[in-house]
Amino acid sequence: MKKTTFLFFILLSIFSCNRNLTLDDLPENDHLQEMVDDMEAEFLVLEDEIVQLEGFYQQILKNKDSLLSAADRSKYKIVGSFSDNSIKENGDLSKLILSTKSPDPQKSLEEIYFTNNLDSAFKAICQKHNIIAQVYSNSAMQVSRVYPPYDAVNLMDPNIDLYNFNFYYEADKEHNPNKGLVWIPEVYVDPAGKGWILSLIQPVYEGDNLFAVLGIDITVDEILNRFLQSEDGNFLIVNGKGDIVSGKSSAIEALSLPPLKNHIYRETIQSDNFRISDFNLFNSKSLQVRQMAQSFLLKKDVKFLFENEINLSAAIATPFHFTDWYLIEINPPENGN
Repeated sequence: MKKTTFLFFILLSIFSCNRNLTLDDLPENDHLQEMVDDMEAEFLVLEDEIVQLEGFYQQILKNKDSLLSAADRSKYKIVGSFSDNSIKENGDLSKLILSTKSPDPQKSLEEIYFTNNLDSAFKAICQKHNIIAQVYSNSAMQVSRVYPPYDAVNLMDPNIDLYNFNFYYEADKEHNPNKGLVWIPEVYVDPAGKGWILSLIQPVYEGDNLFAVLGIDITVDEILNRFLQSEDGNFLIVNGKGDIVSGKSSAIEALSLPPLKNHIYRETIQSDNFRISDFNLFNSKSLQVRQMAQSFLLKKDVKFLFENEINLSAAIATPFHFTDWYLIEINPPENGN
């Protein structure tokens, strides 16, 4: 009986310790900040690239008449709404899409000819940065140029209206009156078949008119594999709305959310496609998870304790600087462990 009683008090003591976990027991978020700094260092390099690319595009616009007269019009053959060049990852050509929504198909063709020099610039940027999935431009004349090329015929609707997509409208005057670069905080399904992606976009103006929007994409898989997968711990990246941008499966499972699969459409896409609400912390079935989201994203706290959750004890967080993202670690080790 004495041994049984002694064992009971030991178990009770352990249980009480777990129940009495406090915010002071949690580590500071220094390690998270280091991870964020590493990610942002690579992302900010891409900002320099897209600004330089916009400058190159401006030179094209200034010289478009001479470029048009000297253009090699046999470089691309447009069949229907698509260029017929093969899908060759390391080739020299982009994939072109001339939407049926073009306000002036003849001017769209002319635009293709005098912007052909973009191909070499797009390729150079892709080869320089392994993190990049694709570089592209989408114009007010409904012309898309994407490098590397992809199976546009099977993945892209020829009737696509670029104005309806966040990678275009987030750069227009209404959404971006300062005319600077924009990181789109919501990850979304890429019409080019890359799955869930993060986009950096930059408007290109001709005078007061938006001529085109440049874009650089990074896949969610690349973010996960490059920055999170090699780290010990249960890490999650969410945006300011609570949408999961990326995360290790261990963190997502701990929050009782569905597996985060890198969805790729196998049919044409006709409108903007955002991540479904299943992957938003504020829509979690768990009150405690919703409270954690409120604590981090609205109150700007950096530590949170769960109560009466089987797989959850605590979480810590730190914000990004370049966009409204947060890096969260689920069940971090206690101080001194």
